[in-house]
Amino acid sequence: MSRWTKGLALALASGLTLTAAACGEKEENTAGAATASPSAAAGQVKESAAPKEPVKVVWWHSMSGELGKAVDKLVANFNAQSKNVQVEAVFQGTYDESLNKMKASMDSKSGPAMIQVYEIGSRFMIDSKAVAPIQSFIDAEKFDTSYWESNILNYYTIDGKLYSMPFNTSNPILYYNKDLFKAAGLDPEKAPATFEDVAAAAEKLTKNGTSGASFAIYGWFMEQLFANQGAEYVNNGNGRTSPATESLVNAEAGVKALTWWKDMIDKKTAINLGRKTDDTKKAFAAGQIAMMLDSTASLRGIVSGAEGKFAVGTGYLPKPKDAAEGGVIVGGASNYILNNRPEAEQKGAWEFIKYLTTPEVQAEWHINTGYFPITTKAYDQQSVKDNMVKYPQFKTAVDQLHSTKASKSTQGAVMGVFPEARQVVENAIEEALNGKKAPKEALDGAAKEITSKIAAYNKTVK
Repeated sequence: MSRWTKGLALALASGLTLTAAACGEKEENTAGAATASPSAAAGQVKESAAPKEPVKVVWWHSMSGELGKAVDKLVANFNAQSKNVQVEAVFQGTYDESLNKMKASMDSKSGPAMIQVYEIGSRFMIDSKAVAPIQSFIDAEKFDTSYWESNILNYYTIDGKLYSMPFNTSNPILYYNKDLFKAAGLDPEKAPATFEDVAAAAEKLTKNGTSGASFAIYGWFMEQLFANQGAEYVNNGNGRTSPATESLVNAEAGVKALTWWKDMIDKKTAINLGRKTDDTKKAFAAGQIAMMLDSTASLRGIVSGAEGKFAVGTGYLPKPKDAAEGGVIVGGASNYILNNRPEAEQKGAWEFIKYLTTPEVQAEWHINTGYFPITTKAYDQQSVKDNMVKYPQFKTAVDQLHSTKASKSTQGAVMGVFPEARQVVENAIEEALNGKKAPKEALDGAAKEITSKIAAYNKTVK
């Protein structure tokens, strides 16, 4: 293992073993010598060089439970119609666990041809030099990407180059109990749109043992509240014009968001249920809270959980009434092709990725999981139209995605220590909500700590 790889691995070790975001929800030598350049890997294979046996593509993923079953179905369907490429999907545990296993395999070349990595692992993947950028395959084949969702691709595009292919994508929305809204004299068909609206609604909703709101202590929410105010989370264009060197979590956008949150806790119109999003969802399903923030990936489960008890309403992620134009950042994960595998495997992985992006496959994935389709053509599929009728709340998520204006803030921040940064921000939120520190003081401390971690990481990259 090269000195650079060791340094980068040490710098990332603690961050990559933290519990991190999965699909917008919480989870309970560098690359070795490539056999072909990304451009060559994306080129046409000569007929004489074609393997006699199907190329085996190993794909490491982190989808468990029902999501894992959906992945297995996708792979089985691809293999059934593919003569030249066969995919083997291997569950590798959480995103952190999978990425640590990939790092350990880089010099030995015992790793996969393709790996699913959470969105906050983007900077590390690029810095690792282990990636064959998806853009190279697209350019070599002149592949038509005009129907791919630009606001989803935006996150994984750095320096004008798409490094990975979005796979499971979500964003946060406001969920509310329509029955409680009606009982409180609020319009059940009109979701609160601003911080001020949410705070006012929470006051009216807090009665008879029910709390107006609860938001899980989740770093992803703070990142989203920045983007929705058109604010950047780290310097240097959110780490996209050049590598980030400073955290901006203590900027005005952060202080506004945390102060709004804490004020509702102090007034007892919102309650703090801790860091587990599942705890908040259970309280919402039980009618104990009237509003919450959660991922669009949870929509089907949330609506099903309330069935027979109350109607679920959905609204855009709220922001201050005087906020600048912004939007949401996509969460979830994407698939990277690794450049230390043989050319045939890299090309085979690209064939599988193209299959995954087809409207029919994206429609099936969306319906079975609740994640966004990454191609707009999927919405023309009858199955998706029927699903939208069954779950009309999902229109909120789609409209919010499409109304997001592309900018450095809505592209999302990139930094090599993002897993650690989320943990630090959650600590700061907890300190503020529990009254140990004022919002500005808590975020000042978080920004200083994250900036220090970024500096240590950047030294290993240099």
